[in-house]
Amino acid sequence: MFIDYYKILGVDKNATEKEIKSAYRKLARKFHPDLNPNDKDAKKKFQEINEANEVLSDPEKRKKYDQYGKDWKHAEEFKNAGQYQEQASDFHGQSYSGTQYDGEFSDFFESLFGGFKNTGRSRQVKFRGEDYNAELHLDLIDAYETHQQTLSVNGKKIRITIPAGIENGQTIKITGHGGQGINGGPNGDLYITFLIANNPKFKRLGNDLYTKADLDLYTAILGGEITIDTLDGKVKLKVKPETQNCSKIKLKGKGFPIYKSKDQFGDLYVTYIIKIPTDLTEKQRKLFSELSKSQS
Repeated sequence: MFIDYYKILGVDKNATEKEIKSAYRKLARKFHPDLNPNDKDAKKKFQEINEANEVLSDPEKRKKYDQYGKDWKHAEEFKNAGQYQEQASDFHGQSYSGTQYDGEFSDFFESLFGGFKNTGRSRQVKFRGEDYNAELHLDLIDAYETHQQTLSVNGKKIRITIPAGIENGQTIKITGHGGQGINGGPNGDLYITFLIANNPKFKRLGNDLYTKADLDLYTAILGGEITIDTLDGKVKLKVKPETQNCSKIKLKGKGFPIYKSKDQFGDLYVTYIIKIPTDLTEKQRKLFSELSKSQS
């Protein structure tokens, strides 16, 4: 089935890399699973958006997709197949030195050669190996920094680099680490989908982070300074006098790293939660009482 990646991102086929990137960010934020927890269609749409971006943001993949459409993953086979197609008419009633065909062809070659089968002797056809799919679970902190992990695939250990800012549900391709090719054909690819667990302190929406900071009543009223945690370490915040409960501030550039964009980050939004004091002393109660009367 043909999937129109341009249509999924809502861009023209002549769209620039910048336009594709902008469309992806906008849609990824709109259909992010965290923003649509009860919408199964949103999760599916989010995966389609990531798949489309993975292809169209890569110049080499995009070129193959534009040329071969739904069969873009078989681009190399198409190139090789052109040579076999020129010899197709010789397959009937003629024999060649080499290994005999076993009469079994993939759907790809059956459609390309019109469904013929050969019983003579000919050259071997090379077939691409099967693609593998896997899931990799990460913590939010793991996804914050570019790092390496070692995976075991078919008994072989491979070391992969995971770019900072990887999205929950995003899929990347590791070329040549799928199933082994047949008759010397190329190996398939390994597709890894990343599943990023929620963090108790920070909520991630796209490239932005959201957190809460407790504020005592006295600092909220009189103003002052507090220290909060970020994924990049601790920072001090100046609190304005008469700060209201649930008021929000933005720390520019203290959010999540933007995928494959060096030194670019989203923002961190901090919501103040004012804590009412408990276990007041008699003196404190009298002071609050006097304050209440002065307000009247």
